[in-house]
Amino acid sequence: MNEMPHLPDVAAPRPRPFIGVFDSGVGGLSILRALRKRLPDASMLYVGDVAHAPYGDRSEQQVFERSTKIVEWLAAQGATMVVIACNTATVLSIEALRARWPGLVFVGVEPGVKPAAARSRTRRFAVMATAATARSARLQHLIARYAEGAHVHVQPCPGLVDAIERGELQGAALLDALTPHCNAIREANVDTVVLGCTHYPFVEAAIRDLLGANVVVIDTAIAIAERSASLWEKSMPTWDKSPTLRVLSSGATGTMRRLLGECPGLDRVEVEVLIIIPSTLPG
Repeated sequence: MNEMPHLPDVAAPRPRPFIGVFDSGVGGLSILRALRKRLPDASMLYVGDVAHAPYGDRSEQQVFERSTKIVEWLAAQGATMVVIACNTATVLSIEALRARWPGLVFVGVEPGVKPAAARSRTRRFAVMATAATARSARLQHLIARYAEGAHVHVQPCPGLVDAIERGELQGAALLDALTPHCNAIREANVDTVVLGCTHYPFVEAAIRDLLGANVVVIDTAIAIAERSASLWEKSMPTWDKSPTLRVLSSGATGTMRRLLGECPGLDRVEVEVLIIIPSTLPG
């Protein structure tokens, strides 16, 4: 009896590793553009949860629910690293997400308390943040750890993320949302301000104008990109050089398209619509 010829085992194609990046909406694009500049050869997939923005106005449980849904979806697509490009989601969810997905590498975005404490000449600085980040235990931990003895003015900025999500990046509507917060910071007599939300860099010019030339403004996007690059290059040192880049939104895409058009290297990326279900949150 003739034996059937042995056929070599053929492994199923391995999903292309990529960096997953997510935010409550458009703000994380400020992190994505820094990542893309630092890691042009890495594949990336961005999810903006526009339908549920802003996270800063939601409860800790709601933020954790949405973060979990998005990370679950990214992991199913083959992500090997997840950058949480949202200060609120980072401070409220990252430790639980790490415990749930120990095989994923997570990079979070936290207010730059440490660089602000080092930069401030007067030891008086401010943190602009969403309401959820401003009241979080994580922010208080960062202040206690890195700014002992400094005067730290924490400025919640309700309404500002909403304005940016609506595409109000300049003009009267933006100034209405921004001026009260900047006035409070000026009254605190600080010399350094941390942008504690990834949305805020898109209106950094207006913030600088309202605060004045003597106030240093710190955006942590470059530091986050460097940290992500260090971890990625250790885990993927020999991966091929044919990167892909996708941007997905769970809601309206107008502002996202506009901001992508203003980001070098991202301006030709099309926005895809993604519905991550089920969700018990109101839209």
